[in-house]
Amino acid sequence: MRVLVTGGAGFIGSHLVDALVARGHQVRVLDCFEPQVHGGSRPAYLHPKAEYVQGSVQDRAQLRQVVQGMEAVFHQAAAVGVGQSMYQIQHYVEANTGATAMLLDVLVNDKIPLRKLVVASSMSIYGEGLYHCQQCGEVTPHLRSEEQLKRHDWEMHCPQCQGIVQRTPTPERKAAVPTSIYAMTKYDQEVMCLMVGQAYNIPTVALRYFNVYGPRQSLSNPYTGVCAIFSSRIKSAHPPLIYEDGNQSRDFIHVSDVVQANLLVLEHDDANDGVFNVGTGTPVTINEIAQRLIALYGQSVSPRVLGQFRTGDIRHCIADISKLQHLGFRPMVRLEEGLRELVAWGAQEAAEDRVERAARELEERGLIS
Repeated sequence: MRVLVTGGAGFIGSHLVDALVARGHQVRVLDCFEPQVHGGSRPAYLHPKAEYVQGSVQDRAQLRQVVQGMEAVFHQAAAVGVGQSMYQIQHYVEANTGATAMLLDVLVNDKIPLRKLVVASSMSIYGEGLYHCQQCGEVTPHLRSEEQLKRHDWEMHCPQCQGIVQRTPTPERKAAVPTSIYAMTKYDQEVMCLMVGQAYNIPTVALRYFNVYGPRQSLSNPYTGVCAIFSSRIKSAHPPLIYEDGNQSRDFIHVSDVVQANLLVLEHDDANDGVFNVGTGTPVTINEIAQRLIALYGQSVSPRVLGQFRTGDIRHCIADISKLQHLGFRPMVRLEEGLRELVAWGAQEAAEDRVERAARELEERGLIS
């Protein structure tokens, strides 16, 4: 199959390209080689059997050329960063929502006969995850108030009885409540793709990635995933910075399992017109991630638990992956194994620690308290 991967030189996209080539597909990549991600140079890991086109999904003329003859599109290209999206609003909307609109416009008006469109969405669209209250049952609390957070009352309360609630796996049926511009644009991407796909009979799938980690994740980008951010600090013998009390939990999934999910929905018609969580279903606290990485890097630093909070941050969100499991999905990489692989790769990579500078930018804009 002839396949286009937008953002195919990036962290997740490049692993997907490798897997597609290994399965015998003809792969073309459109990527802008974003300096914040790639540091101004092409990465050495690019697959020699894939075709790389440097450019933007926002460039209509170029996009029209690269989609010609394609049978499937994996739309991975996006500006990534929750905090940064709250002050680079226009950039994120243009790079994510606008670029996706451009892609769909070209697919429709140039009548590209796609057999599958797969769009990368995000768990961030949920806002807070799903919770269970002993008194009231299943509940979906909104963001914690600033007053609550200033009291260092970190846990979620039932919106009905105000009791403490327990996290529970979040299914796809939970309503989207984006809490950042980034999250809103990811929701835009999936809704637009599914809507246009249904209207024009393009089999379309949206994959909601949870917290992806693994080799090739930029260690110098302070707005990427927490495993890479912590790695850049720990490698430099600096303490990882932890907001709130560090007991907030996330669902960490290895990049190879994300690739598995993409290949699965490409090959299964039962996935068409669907939305799927891509995670493990296992909660891990931010404190635990920091401690594991410190041990694996062999450093003697201790995490710095700040007791501060960032605007829009959630407390817990863990994936209910039963829907994707029905298609045969099984997460294969255990956290300890995946972190060990990340550290082995990261130990050989150059990393500029920009985390404190990024934190100052957020604080100057009133996004950290």
